[in-house]
Amino acid sequence: MHQSLKRTKIIGLMGMFMALYLVVGCASTPWSGFGKTKVDPLRFADVVNGYKSADSLEMPLPNSILFVGSSSIHGWKSLPEAFPEVNAINRGMGGSHMSDLIYYMDDIVFPYSLNAIVVYEGDNDIASGKTPERVLKDYQKFVSKVRQEWPELPVFFLSIKPSLARIDVMGKMAAANALIRAHIESQANQYYIDVFTPMLGEDGKPRPDIFGHDGLHMNELGYAVWAREIRKELGID
Repeated sequence: MHQSLKRTKIIGLMGMFMALYLVVGCASTPWSGFGKTKVDPLRFADVVNGYKSADSLEMPLPNSILFVGSSSIHGWKSLPEAFPEVNAINRGMGGSHMSDLIYYMDDIVFPYSLNAIVVYEGDNDIASGKTPERVLKDYQKFVSKVRQEWPELPVFFLSIKPSLARIDVMGKMAAANALIRAHIESQANQYYIDVFTPMLGEDGKPRPDIFGHDGLHMNELGYAVWAREIRKELGID
């Protein structure tokens, strides 16, 4: 299929997901989700202490790019190899929400000398029942805290990815992405990286070839898609 036709088809399907969210998700009875909307950040205490212990032995190099977020970041074992031109720091927390990241910013964000932050959160937030509006609010809170420390530091938001395991909430994920993208476009030194679109097949569904056996976490093909899109936005290609 010609690329322009393929893109038009995918954009149309994304619009369909958005419309479904507006009809169903904004109905008079709020969607309650299938998980907990309130989470305890202390469940990541051991993970964060592990990062702090590693930092006490050897701090990451200055002028680094910090990658933070949930399991899609935490499980990216080849991240340094994907960005050999920069000092990449991985401080992911598998299963985290944006609220967890905010809680631990003093431990895994502010200690470093950074050139930029790449953040991936919202996947677990939506899956646990949080609304797109709540994800936007928490993203804004995260950036507000970053701005207190670094008023002009570039912040890159990785769009919430579609996945086979969470196809039933793709509409809400697309809605959260749209809200955050619109907000970012009005802000200085904030950037939206679209990984949602290239992870869809021609049928508008998540590509099976880029996921592991659980249909949620990516394989190396999936991470190659991410690396390509991130490298373009960082300007290192």
